[in-house]
Amino acid sequence: MAVEELQSIIKRCQILEEQDFKEEDFGLFQLAGQRCIEEGHTDQLLEIIQNEKNKVIIKNMGWNLVGPVVRCLLCKNKEDNKRKVYFLIFDLLVKLCNPKELLLGLLELIEEPSGKQISRSILLLLQPLQTVIQKLHNKAYSIGLALSTLWNQLSLLPVPYSKEQIQMDDYGLCQCCKALIEFTKPFVEEVIDNKENSLENEKLKDELLKFCFKSLKCPLLTAQFLEQSEEGGNDPFRYFASEIIAFLSAIGHPFPKMIFNHGRKKRTWNYLEFEEEEDKQLADSMASLAYLVFVQGICIDQLPMVLSPLYLLQFNMGHIEVFLKRTEESVISKGLELLENSLLRIEDNSLLYQYLEIKTFLTVPQGLVKVMTLCPIETLRKKSLAMLQLYINKLDSQGKYTLFRCLLNTSNHSGVEAFIIQNIKNQIDMSLKRTCNNKWFTGPQLISLLDLVLFLPEGAETDLLQNSDRIMASLNLLRYLVIKDNENDNQTGLWTELGNIENNFLKPLHIGLNMSKAHYEAEIKNSQEAQKSKDLCSITVGGEESPNMPPEMQLKVLHSALFTFDLIESVLARVEELIEIKTKSTSEENIGIK
Repeated sequence: MAVEELQSIIKRCQILEEQDFKEEDFGLFQLAGQRCIEEGHTDQLLEIIQNEKNKVIIKNMGWNLVGPVVRCLLCKNKEDNKRKVYFLIFDLLVKLCNPKELLLGLLELIEEPSGKQISRSILLLLQPLQTVIQKLHNKAYSIGLALSTLWNQLSLLPVPYSKEQIQMDDYGLCQCCKALIEFTKPFVEEVIDNKENSLENEKLKDELLKFCFKSLKCPLLTAQFLEQSEEGGNDPFRYFASEIIAFLSAIGHPFPKMIFNHGRKKRTWNYLEFEEEEDKQLADSMASLAYLVFVQGICIDQLPMVLSPLYLLQFNMGHIEVFLKRTEESVISKGLELLENSLLRIEDNSLLYQYLEIKTFLTVPQGLVKVMTLCPIETLRKKSLAMLQLYINKLDSQGKYTLFRCLLNTSNHSGVEAFIIQNIKNQIDMSLKRTCNNKWFTGPQLISLLDLVLFLPEGAETDLLQNSDRIMASLNLLRYLVIKDNENDNQTGLWTELGNIENNFLKPLHIGLNMSKAHYEAEIKNSQEAQKSKDLCSITVGGEESPNMPPEMQLKVLHSALFTFDLIESVLARVEELIEIKTKSTSEENIGIK
């Protein structure tokens, strides 16, 4: 019945001129053709499409059948012989139908699926889509629309993370990336072959450029790369990245020119929309490109050999900042790798303090601190700590001094402050061992830095438990200074400032310890009483009320806090004992001299 209906419609349309086809004819043709497909009359439908007499009708109306045919091809339970017929019908429709209508129809079909069906649809339709676009005159617009649609769909797919996930490729992203390169190549070659630089060719270049930028951001920004020793040339993302970078060079945007011009006042691009996009969107793409070149070594041989390590570090700091602002594990990891790669090229103590006047040279270490303190992934926290130490090692003395002041003022984290204080102690130790003193870690400059270290933020009211790491590091630094620097030498300036240190740090610390211990001893007493009644109750730890917990657990927490206070108190007592011994010894020496 469906076949007869379709033949009837075709017979009526055969006597009409192309321009006389009515909207009603299109609708009836679509319904009848769709019913033929649903009822399995595929052989008859194929004959109708192959009939030369129906060529004009198929050209104008056949695109309506593409959707039903493609859905059948995507359906896995179709018999093999049926699938062959569907493929023949699909190929004929692509060959015969109006390319403008086909383009829109194919893009709608690409947009339809979700989940794992996205890749199946794209892999099926890329080749026909390429064929259709190559028939069109307004190629730039068509390729731009197609690449944008394809990228939007691919960006919905999860990016495989591990080697196993890349090999399994459950969602087909890796296959799609490879197929997308093959889809784009003819259009890149067309740009290369066109020597006239017509307006249409320039527009095509721009559409390809946008696609390359988008690809650098997704999937390449988050994609993980296999170790080169284990990839065996089969890393799909490395292949995709290499081809994208090659495309950039082929269409007149070699990556060295692009990455070194990025961020300058002189724009790399010719059109206004690229200027706006550069400000809003390109930061991620350019950071991804820098990582691919400098860490993965893709096309690195194209870089000028004369570039100094310090120049490359300065160039990469902006990209590292972009990576560290993200929250994805793979992206943060890339930022840390890029920073390590850039720093390892530089000798220790050679990074001049003037570089810290460049914004990113302060925001990057602050970004490392955020990863160290806020990132839930331990490996990244540890890596960030190692990178911060490596960065400190590269700075000259004044640079270290400046960075220490900055981080002590901005980190707001006791553990980070303790880490910085330990670094200050190391720098003082090196300065005291040199024959020529380092003015930044001795004398007046050091005293100014110690003012940020040897004090309690809120005096005796400071939460000692929350600040215990910092306080212990400060006491250990003070103990070191008392032992290493004699009062008569006073190289560090400690003995001149001892009165202020006692008033601003030691005495408030004594008072704070007495208050804290009294509070926690009272809490222990309350918890022990609660244990007898076997009730759940809350306690106040670190200035905050902790949730209800069993009394046994509460007692462990409270005793742990008291142990911390006892530890601080014992170090404090030792510091005061050393100060007393040193001042008494110096007084006796001075009396002996007299």
